[in-house]
Amino acid sequence: MNKERIKKLVRELLVELGENPEREGLRETPERIAELYEEILEGYKMDSELDVTFSEESDVVVVREIQFYSMCEHHMLPFFGKVHVAYLPSGKVFGISKLVRLVEKYAKRLQIQERMTKQVADELQRMGVRGALVLAEGDHMCMRMRGVKNNSKIMTIAYRGEFEKKELRDHIVSMIYTPRREIST
Repeated sequence: MNKERIKKLVRELLVELGENPEREGLRETPERIAELYEEILEGYKMDSELDVTFSEESDVVVVREIQFYSMCEHHMLPFFGKVHVAYLPSGKVFGISKLVRLVEKYAKRLQIQERMTKQVADELQRMGVRGALVLAEGDHMCMRMRGVKNNSKIMTIAYRGEFEKKELRDHIVSMIYTPRREIST
């Protein structure tokens, strides 16, 4: 990412919008935007590190409520929410933090939720799991701020491998949506 070019383009955009890029509140805006884009769009160069595994037998692994934020590729406005990931290991399990990285890898891009959900499931499946299920819930600012001006939540689901079986898929989705009980210590 060429931060100097982005700063120049943001400055030009401010002028086109009728603003004075030299006024106090906007003077540092091109630099801030360039740094912002470098941070929130870092998914293009991220590695999910799914090669970090542990030899372990487990029937199913479910990670609920992985927080994400992304940028809609149509309007360059944010969308954000939660991703739930389940997989059926094949003799090895991933480090749990790697599943968070996997979601970030695809969320931190210009994106649409439908594609992001499929990309996470596809990469898990490529890593040799017996099945992968990814369910994403998103709140899209492009829907809230423009057009229909509605605050509906968008849900997308992708499933691969053994999760093609409806009974198994339904069981895992019901686990995801079962109210959480706090673990007492």
